[in-house]
Parts: sequence; structure tokens; C-alpha cells
Amino acid sequence: MDENKDASLLVIVLDTNPSQRIIREKPHNLTQCLDSIVAFANAHLMQKAQNKLAVLACHHHATQFLYPTPGKPLDIRQVDGQYEVFTLVEKTIKQKLAHMINTAPPLTTPTESLLAGSMSMALCYIARINRNKVPGTKINSRVLVVTGSNECASQYMTYMNVFFTAQKQGVVIDVCALDKALSLLQQGCDITGGQYLRLEQLEGFLQYLLWVFLPDPQMRCKLVLPPPVKVDYRAACFCHRELIDIGYVCSVCLSIFCKFSPICTTCHTVFKAPIAAKPKKKKLKV
Repeated sequence: MDENKDASLLVIVLDTNPSQRIIREKPHNLTQCLDSIVAFANAHLMQKAQNKLAVLACHHHATQFLYPTPGKPLDIRQVDGQYEVFTLVEKTIKQKLAHMINTAPPLTTPTESLLAGSMSMALCYIARINRNKVPGTKINSRVLVVTGSNECASQYMTYMNVFFTAQKQGVVIDVCALDKALSLLQQGCDITGGQYLRLEQLEGFLQYLLWVFLPDPQMRCKLVLPPPVKVDYRAACFCHRELIDIGYVCSVCLSIFCKFSPICTTCHTVFKAPIAAKPKKKKLKV
């Protein structure tokens, strides 16, 4: 098969939740991130004519496709001197995101982002593109998650399902963390062979995107990229949603608990209480 005819599908999941610290403290950071994402997306399309793109916005109440739009494309006025596709990508993403933010319900308390569900939608979109592709063509798919949200252990099972589904489908998951370290998403990058990068500041955000995440995974072995971080493979307990080192595992549904429970709260299986071992009697020396 001619490798020049292979297409690369990039699905960007952008976390736009206003509860993120970087957006809550400085709202203009969202505009800066969006401009960098648009430039990065256009750079991906510019690499090869067969390349494909999709952008999802993960908000506090829902996940929505920003590009491409279902049905007829938006009527965008062409900008002189700019490639038509680049104009369509930029105007469509900004208009759809503005409409999503303006119609979102008011946020009274900080809410976690629906990242796991957004990544599930990305995998479903990739599966549909692969199902409808032209016979004889190959599409290399990957997902890039850009988020500044904190770790959310309540979505642990959904994350694990997404990671192993992506591994089975051959989809690479990349993560760009804009605030704190995200151990669960680190696991997803390690499982699927993706790249994890944490930025402590937004200066140079576009440069990091172009340097680390623009090359295809097949080309990254030939580049000098940031060294991989040590992956924290601790599991999150189902009772308190905290990462633990040692816990109890349900033998039926494999749910994890930090303390013993006579009934599994996930599948309602009843267990017998553990029997403590009797201490051995010490022999008296005569």
C-alpha cells in the first residue's frame, strides 16, 4: 500500500469547562488556547491533503462537536488570501463554541469535566469514519486531549473502558495537561502508546503543540521529545474515588474498595467476612 495515500485522523478534545482554574482566574486564557488549537488543527490539515480533523468541546454540562458540523456546512465568508478549508475550520469552531457557551446553563458550583464521555464520543466518531472509508485506504487515528481540569476518579471505570477500547482499535491517545498532573490520563497514554505532556504555564502553548503532538506517532521515535514521566498505575477505589495502593477487589465485577465491605455496592454480591488467622502458640523452652 502506498503510504502517501494513508490518511491521518486527528480528533481534538478541548476542555472548555469554566470550573478549570486557568479559566476561572483568567477567562481570556480560553481564547488563547482556542487560537492555538485552531492553528494546530490547520497545521495538521496542511501536512497532507488526505488528513482529516474533528474537534469536540467538553463543557460542564455536555459535549458537542465543533468541527465538522452535522449536515450542511456553515455559510462562511471567504477571507482573501486564506485557504478555504482553514477559514472554514476557524470560523466554524469559534461560532459553535460561542453558541455552546452562551446557551449553557449557569454554573453555580464548580463541576467536573465530562472528559471520559467526550473521549468515548471521539472513539465512536473514529469507528464510524473507519467503517465508511474507501476500501483499500488506511486511516491512522489519534485523540488529543487538552485539559486543565483536576483528576476525576469518579470516572475511573469509563476511563479504563476508553483506554482499552482505544488500544484494541489501534487509536493513540495524547494528553496535554495545562495545570496539574493527571495520573489516570497518564495511564491512557502509556496503554495506547501516546504522548503525555504537562505544561505549568500557557506561554509557548502553540509551540509545544506543534513540536510534540503534530508529528504522527510513527515519526516520533525519530524526534527528540520530552522524556516520558513515570506512570502512576494505582487504581481508584469505588467507595471514595481515591487512588489506593492496597485494597479489596470484588471477585465478580472486579470493583475495587479501600475497606472490606460485606456487599459489593456495584453488583450487590454478598461476601463472607474475612476470618482472622489465629496466632500460633509459642513452644516453651524447657
